[in-house]
Amino acid sequence: MGDLKGQILNLKESIGYQQGAIVSKNIINKPSGTVTLFSFDKNQGLSEHTAPFEVLIIVLEGEAEISLSEKIFKLRPGEAFLIPTNELHKLKALTEFKMLLIMIKA
Repeated sequence: MGDLKGQILNLKESIGYQQGAIVSKNIINKPSGTVTLFSFDKNQGLSEHTAPFEVLIIVLEGEAEISLSEKIFKLRPGEAFLIPTNELHKLKALTEFKMLLIMIKA
């Protein structure tokens, strides 16, 4: 995305949808963590996995379900969801869905 320092970034407008796909765009990629925008077409998702670091999801647009340790949560715009380190989780977009994912490695 280039150098964004000192610029206003409209997160929802910074990433588009692609039919039948998931699109991602790195905003920050540092050894201490990453900030990544994602867009999911309806019914797209991330298969079950774990992350070795804490992850914060901030919902920008649409709705999705996240399964965390066999519990299902419905995510809506304006909500945030914290995924603890090494917890098994997966995500499915119920509609077109955009989120900001923040992973803290330090």
